[in-house]
Amino acid sequence: MRRFIAAVCLSLGAAFPAFSAECITSKGAFPQYKQTLASQAAAAGVGQRGLTALQNARLSDITWRFESNPGNQTGTLQGDPAKFLAKRSGSTADSFISQTRNKISRNPNTFSSIERNFGVPAGILATIWGLETSWGGYLGGTSVVDGAVTLSSYCRRHPRFEPHSIAALSMVDSGVLSPSTKGGPSGELGHMQFLAGNWLKYRVDGNGDGVADPYNAVDALATAANMLARNGWRRGEPFGEGTHNYNVLSVWNDSGNYLRAIVYSAQRAGG
Repeated sequence: MRRFIAAVCLSLGAAFPAFSAECITSKGAFPQYKQTLASQAAAAGVGQRGLTALQNARLSDITWRFESNPGNQTGTLQGDPAKFLAKRSGSTADSFISQTRNKISRNPNTFSSIERNFGVPAGILATIWGLETSWGGYLGGTSVVDGAVTLSSYCRRHPRFEPHSIAALSMVDSGVLSPSTKGGPSGELGHMQFLAGNWLKYRVDGNGDGVADPYNAVDALATAANMLARNGWRRGEPFGEGTHNYNVLSVWNDSGNYLRAIVYSAQRAGG
């Protein structure tokens, strides 16, 4: 979910002050970046727990390597959504769609409740869930704080992603994350791999336990639906290419490959 929405990043400006920490082009400058970011984080209201997490953050080598190789940023299986699904899932498109359908059939009350509340059909949500974390099977192996701060330090990504690193530190403050909580290499977190700023903006307590937790599947699915709904998803309308809802899906991920794969799977999985 990383190549998406300048709009959401702009919306975070209302929550956090303007950022001025200078980006870096070498790993050795990471400690200096953390120092300047700490001033910005403190100005944004991040407390001691979050600032300590920033102080202890380590540069994520996997994040840095990925960002340093432009070839990682372009896809190679653009034309056929079935091929994209197979590549992404490590299986076949039919197998992925079958598993998506199974997740829906095993959780009918959850998906029907979310659709009633937000208008987003089960096929869309279950497909994104599968694409992001294999339906919760793998939530990431990189510290969310390390990944978020590393990404925001990198000049090609800075300052667009800096608000998300501040948000991750804020989540440590509130206890939603610990400094060691694992996620994706760019700071993505939970079942649906939200960036931290987007989680704070759209979070929903989907299971009614009083806590909106990105590592709870129901909360994460409801939050994804809320994100789409608040960006203009139209209940009951089609979502194929060229439709309004297809365009709304781009707030999740603006890759054409990814969008076509969502639609291809969701139309076949139903729900």
